[in-house]
Amino acid sequence: MRHVAVMTTTGMIGLTFMFLIDAITLFWVSRLENESFMAAMGFAWTVQFFTISVGIAFMIATTALVSRSLGAENWEDARKQTTVFALLTFILLSIAVIVLLIFNKEILASIGASGSTLETASTFLLISVPSLPIMAIGMIGSAVLRAEGDGIRSMMVTISSGIVAAIVDPLFIFGFDMGIQGAALGVSVARVVSAILAIYFVIKVKDLAASINFQDVKKWYLPFAMIAIPTILTQLASPTGNMFATSVISEFGESAMAGWAVLGRVTVVAFGGVFALSGAIGGIIGQNFGANKFDRVRSSYRDALLFSTFYVFLIWGMLVILTPFILGVFNLSDGAADVVKAFNYIAAGSYIFAGALYVSNASFNNLGKPLYSTLFNWVKDGVVMLPFCIFGAAFYGSAGVVYGQGLAYIFAGIISVVFGWWFISRVEKLHKKVI
Repeated sequence: MRHVAVMTTTGMIGLTFMFLIDAITLFWVSRLENESFMAAMGFAWTVQFFTISVGIAFMIATTALVSRSLGAENWEDARKQTTVFALLTFILLSIAVIVLLIFNKEILASIGASGSTLETASTFLLISVPSLPIMAIGMIGSAVLRAEGDGIRSMMVTISSGIVAAIVDPLFIFGFDMGIQGAALGVSVARVVSAILAIYFVIKVKDLAASINFQDVKKWYLPFAMIAIPTILTQLASPTGNMFATSVISEFGESAMAGWAVLGRVTVVAFGGVFALSGAIGGIIGQNFGANKFDRVRSSYRDALLFSTFYVFLIWGMLVILTPFILGVFNLSDGAADVVKAFNYIAAGSYIFAGALYVSNASFNNLGKPLYSTLFNWVKDGVVMLPFCIFGAAFYGSAGVVYGQGLAYIFAGIISVVFGWWFISRVEKLHKKVI
């Protein structure tokens, strides 16, 4: 439990600061007192969520493979894997960014953006999206540090981005009077700084990178792809589900979208521990699987579930208390406030089940069956999310969309955690037969 708590807490702090960039940016944009800008940020982040999710998938695959090599004390493989995976991630994310830059307006329009809101969101994307491949390098570096067990430096990589954003956002937005363009530029600068720090830690401090040749790429791209591809499919489920929910809530106007934008930032900052769980215990499960210690695999799974439940109850209570403060900080109108209240007072509890889903994903990814993660995530986001949100909206308006999203988490979380326990026992039995 101590190892789970330390790795998850450092991962939570690091991941929270990575998402804090967006929350800080949204705060300064709210100072412009233009609800259309807030709505535009909600649309822009919904689109960027897809590319970031692909980066997270590469991060998960890196953690799984590098942690196994380190668990087997094969440092040379781990060092070459780091370089190969960073190179592949940068190339593939660059391709995704090019597509996003070309078709950004069409994509924004498809989820409900229009008029000046669409133009503002498009401007934000054109400036901030090119920095995503660089950010992905930082994510890979953070994954390698976490696979090696250095949760502190992994945390520092992502903390740096939040600190930089806090400094440069007001400078660009107000000091240089750049408005929404300044917000996008601030996000880009924060991402670059984070990547530079990650590269320094991995190469200079840990010596966990090595020069590679074509044979190294040929050796490792397939194992990487075998985890990364199904993990990408898994990770794309969440932005797809968010897109569905966004398309429903956009029907209620700019005010509801402004509340949705704030809710999106509040969610990832408040529940950073839940989002960090999969990556945090992935390295623990991967190393113990590599060392054939299944008792520790089971205890890691159990302790992560307990940690997640306690954490969600704690944060849920804090959100209830802080709701008036959040509404005031972001200058939310009544329509926007209703969306945030629906989550903070009621739907936040569904993250108990979201945590169970992410813990199960970690076990599937690191025990050789990432397609199970894909299945359960798409059940949540591709199968039940849209109908649940539409049903909720029909009865409770914009707040009902939030309730529908929470119900989807509950549904998928229950079935995934039960299946996860069975899966770990099955892998252990099969592994003993092989030995």
